[in-house]
Amino acid sequence: MNIRKRTAALAVCAAAAVAAAALDVRLRTVTYMVTSSKVTAPVRLAVLSDLHSCVYGQGQRTLLSAVAEAEPDAVLLPGDIVDDDRPEEPAWTALEALAAAYPCFYVTGNHECWSGEPERICRRMEELGVQVLRGERVSAELNGQRLDFCGVDDPAAGRLAEDLELAGDAVEEEVFTVLLAHRPEKIRLYLNKPFDLVVSGHAHGGQWRIPGLLNGLLAPGQGLFPDYAGGCYDFGNAALIVSRGLARESTRVPRLFNRPEVVLADILPET
Repeated sequence: MNIRKRTAALAVCAAAAVAAAALDVRLRTVTYMVTSSKVTAPVRLAVLSDLHSCVYGQGQRTLLSAVAEAEPDAVLLPGDIVDDDRPEEPAWTALEALAAAYPCFYVTGNHECWSGEPERICRRMEELGVQVLRGERVSAELNGQRLDFCGVDDPAAGRLAEDLELAGDAVEEEVFTVLLAHRPEKIRLYLNKPFDLVVSGHAHGGQWRIPGLLNGLLAPGQGLFPDYAGGCYDFGNAALIVSRGLARESTRVPRLFNRPEVVLADILPET
């Protein structure tokens, strides 16, 4: 093989390797750490967002195994778990197993609202043992200490301001409090209330990424080059964790360098 052919072959191989990495949609697990003087022992929260009724192996085995391996104290579901256009059963298969194993907390996303049946979806969540949060504050004993969880319906439900007012007024500031809110672009509203941690999804990681250069290209509600595509953002008195979500086959535009993820939020005592 002459030099020109060898160079061309190497270029093809390199392009194929880059394409394979770019289009990789295998599930990954990422961990973020948040420290607080309000906890005395570590608490691990698994954040599962934007499943969109996608399939992760027979009986959702891949997803459920990733969560089990992480050994969370609770599971947070910040919206778009059930899709408005795809068969729902994969979502319910995952939820039934999760609710049987962990305390689970849920808020609606825009797709549950767009389904036209958010009330039915919330009722079924509750029947499975998932705590639906719509302006409420709920306490849980996790690793020997109390954490509080609040949640707001997606703005598509038309009650964000009401839910946020109810949740914010219910906060006991000496207790570490987590807000579940589907849309990260509303963070400035959430920061008006004394929550310690906000968990969101919705952005799908900005869909296209360039590792090290571009965290996300386009996200709903944020447009081009979104500020909150995915990651952990520190606001001093509060943190925002945005999951890149679990949507795979439901996305009309392929994810590039943007693998679906199980997010772990480790809440740690200050040292």
